[in-house]
Amino acid sequence: MKKLLIANRGEIAIRIARAARDYGVASVAIYSDADAGSLHAELADEAFGLGPGRPADTYLNIPKILDIARRAGADAVHPGYGFLSERAEFAQAVIDAGLIWVGPAPAVITALGDKVEARRIAAQVGAPLVKGSDGPLASAADAVAFAKEAGLPLAIKAAFGGGGRGMKVARRLEEVGELFDSAVREATEAFGRGECYAEQFLDKPRHIEAQIIADRHGNTVVLGTRDCSLQRRNQKLVEEAPAPFISEDQRARIHEAARAICAEAGYTGAGTVEFLLSRDGVISFLEVNTRLQVEHPVTEETTGVDIVIEQLRIADGLPLSVTETPAPRGHAFEFRINAEDPGRGFLPTPGLITRFRPPFGPGVRLDAGVETGSEIPGLYDSMMAKLIVTGATREEALIRARRALAEFQIEGVASVLPFHRAVLEERDFTGEGGFGVYTNWIETAFRGVAPAPRVDPVEGGFLRSFIEIDGKRHALGLPTALFSGLSAPQSGGAANAPTSEGAVTASIPSTLQQWLVEDGATVAEGEAVALIEAMKMETRILAPKAGRIRLKAKPGNAVGPGAELATIE
Repeated sequence: MKKLLIANRGEIAIRIARAARDYGVASVAIYSDADAGSLHAELADEAFGLGPGRPADTYLNIPKILDIARRAGADAVHPGYGFLSERAEFAQAVIDAGLIWVGPAPAVITALGDKVEARRIAAQVGAPLVKGSDGPLASAADAVAFAKEAGLPLAIKAAFGGGGRGMKVARRLEEVGELFDSAVREATEAFGRGECYAEQFLDKPRHIEAQIIADRHGNTVVLGTRDCSLQRRNQKLVEEAPAPFISEDQRARIHEAARAICAEAGYTGAGTVEFLLSRDGVISFLEVNTRLQVEHPVTEETTGVDIVIEQLRIADGLPLSVTETPAPRGHAFEFRINAEDPGRGFLPTPGLITRFRPPFGPGVRLDAGVETGSEIPGLYDSMMAKLIVTGATREEALIRARRALAEFQIEGVASVLPFHRAVLEERDFTGEGGFGVYTNWIETAFRGVAPAPRVDPVEGGFLRSFIEIDGKRHALGLPTALFSGLSAPQSGGAANAPTSEGAVTASIPSTLQQWLVEDGATVAEGEAVALIEAMKMETRILAPKAGRIRLKAKPGNAVGPGAELATIE
């Protein structure tokens, strides 16, 4: 390869562009109008615009991305994670266009991306498994029937996709149907396919995964384990490598099962095999992520292997640079730095970053997609950066992590920094009395943190825009005072006008996804009446009082914070 198009955005696009430079190839970024001022578009060698719209019109638009690859003269495509990274049709379209695909073969993505088929492969090689449904479930009623047969708790999961999107855990029979429908909606929005299946959910399990790399010469190597148990809404917040507090027998079983599954599937590239580990030592295969993981840096820091460069080497037909599992060198943590308010249920907080001062010093690595002055759009996920801290031991890494998190300052938007600082003081996490964290520990055992202060929008300053000439971006800066006398219509969104008594309002900039009640219905105080979606997360809107509801906004509308969606009389 000579020129690599990166079909992604944010910190992972920057990470891949840097690896491309180290590997000696040029990089091409793509960006939506919402990302016109983004760092990833600035730091790549070239950048081409995708135009306006939601992800389906931009980062998920395969013809548009391939047209940019043709215009840019790119000969290879790296999908990053999320978006199209696990879509076999994208991999096939890249190959059909005569380009190098940085990832496993489309047939392997199809086999392992279908979690039902992945379970079959895992069973075939003898990997440990809990009971699951026989293929995707056709309806909420089928989900309820399986729950009665298999028992609770029950995990409902998107058959295609990953990253926790489209996954729900039902602990009461009466919520199974509703959670199934919600999982289908999330899966359809995130992956374009809504099929969901179900399996027994191990209560209070840990999430352990194995990083593998495999070349086209028959070499499949497990680089080690990670623990990713600290999650909220099935989205990881803190990861570490190697996985602590497991026996060498458990580690060996996870390594061998991961290697066997990938070898059986004919896997090439970088991938992750995920498992659940119950408190009584039961290991169960979860899924295979046929892409680069968000948390790959902790494995890089503890093995010395640049996983992204290995991906590029494999795509070029070269053998792996390592042939066996490296002995871990120290311990590493990754803290996902998301624009969310942990004191308000991890509510996403898109907006303008007015101050971004990361930590530095020994053992500190930062993979960031933002800086001071960056705008966090509400269209995409909430990740701003990843803080990776490494020490000779887990104890040293914890000490360095406390220092690094104390130095980290972000203003303008809420962030999860208060959560990370608090969790490093929790005995369940530090492990003095044994490791007590499990996948829903935050929802059930964490003491919580105070809500972040509200931040008003910044007035004045400059409006930044860009001109793109042959893939090179040139910045323009115009004082916002020039536009003070102008106003523009709100493209279907609801305005932030003063609200009336009994108003049902949007809590954050978002899209009204669905009404859960009919116009004119009688609702109770605290009843869920609507679903909004922002930063790939579904949030319920609750009735502020009892009464008769009158709907104002329509599903699909973009709404601002405080926008009046309905009134209750």
